[in-house]
Amino acid sequence: MFKKIQIYCTQSTSATTLAFFRLAFGLMMCLSLLRFMSYGWIDRFYIQPLFHFTYYGFEWVKPIGMYTYGIFALAFISALGVAVGYRYRLSAVLFFLSFTYIELMDKTTYLNHYYFISIVSFMLIFLPANAFFSIDAYRNPTKAYQFIPRWTTDILKLLLGIVYFYAGLAKINSDWLFRAMPLKIWLPTNPNLPFLGSLLNENWVHFAFSWSGMIYDLCIPFLLLYKRTRWFAFILVVIFHVLTKVLFPIGVFPYIMIVSTLVFFDSNFHQKILERLSRWFQLNWSIFENGRTLVQQSTFVNQVKWSFLSLFLLFQIVFPFRYMTYPDELFWTEEGFRFSWRVMLMEKAGYSQFRVVDAKTKEEFFVSNSQFLNTFQEKQMGFQPDFILEYAHFLHDYYKKTGVTDPEVYVDSYVALNGRLSKPYIDSNINLAKEHESFQHKTWILPFNDTIKGF
Repeated sequence: MFKKIQIYCTQSTSATTLAFFRLAFGLMMCLSLLRFMSYGWIDRFYIQPLFHFTYYGFEWVKPIGMYTYGIFALAFISALGVAVGYRYRLSAVLFFLSFTYIELMDKTTYLNHYYFISIVSFMLIFLPANAFFSIDAYRNPTKAYQFIPRWTTDILKLLLGIVYFYAGLAKINSDWLFRAMPLKIWLPTNPNLPFLGSLLNENWVHFAFSWSGMIYDLCIPFLLLYKRTRWFAFILVVIFHVLTKVLFPIGVFPYIMIVSTLVFFDSNFHQKILERLSRWFQLNWSIFENGRTLVQQSTFVNQVKWSFLSLFLLFQIVFPFRYMTYPDELFWTEEGFRFSWRVMLMEKAGYSQFRVVDAKTKEEFFVSNSQFLNTFQEKQMGFQPDFILEYAHFLHDYYKKTGVTDPEVYVDSYVALNGRLSKPYIDSNINLAKEHESFQHKTWILPFNDTIKGF
């Protein structure tokens, strides 16, 4: 086995595939950031709110007022640098750091595809994506290579495969397959769509979408890997993601996935696209097509890099299963839910009324959440326990400054999950100001008293 791995690591492939992915990924990031800025979301999500929900361990990552625009500008400029391959390594590092900082500033805006972008951008730091069709290679032909190690492109295919396959595994649950939830709630909200609108109220359509979505996610990585089914698979990718974009407001994620899956195609496909771009911009193609092969020697630095990347991939494979270490229903407690490729699996809505008590006088009063949170933040806080806990600590600190003695914070919380009736969510007798965030199970979440079987 070890010998086979050694042989694999010495194999080369055309650099056009990785160069195409670098260009496509960088341009998609530029468009995504421009879209975010043009909608005024920087001001809405990061500057206007008085309070921001943070990730455990990253509480220090905060918006920096009007300078937050500078972080987005840096992300845009570095994404453009990645796309054209200009000072590539620096651009890749800056994009990873700036984009991930943006992602960590407020977990209210968490989406699976933001996490996907972060891990891909992190991976690109270690890959020779500027070896071909880049400004770096054009300016310094001695650093231009027509062939690169095969693993540098296969690793991206593996990441995409993990995203799809794990999303499919997550759909193997009783709510998705046997209750068609939450699609039974979401699909009827699009009655005016051409052709489909009249069908979206049909029960059999809800189940057809649920089952086909699960089968698609599980099978698509393998169909893309196999040459004979690749074009068929890509057509399915386009249909699936365009339909997803039409039915659900999930931003640019469908387009990112469509473009990313092109990495599975043969290098001839990518070469034709890059050759055409070369003609358009009147570039000297011979600089790139020079027959040179990038050979990464088995030096100490490279061995450390390979070991690190192997551990990183192992982490991506194992981390989504951390939910198994927690008791109770995953969809209810959400312990281990994020960063596990559980895409659009639940419709959850909640209501949380906070009550602050003066520990000395026992005087109590109710909190108006709209005083501190915008509508979007309040909606997300209503059904996510770590949000509720963090907000309770914020209220404790805020009212302590106003003169309340050691404020106790209680919450009356009710949550509805996947069409079930709303039920009590948080133990209203627990002073949340005394509870602390950790990776341990939150015992103050009330039992679900139901079962959702599956992954």
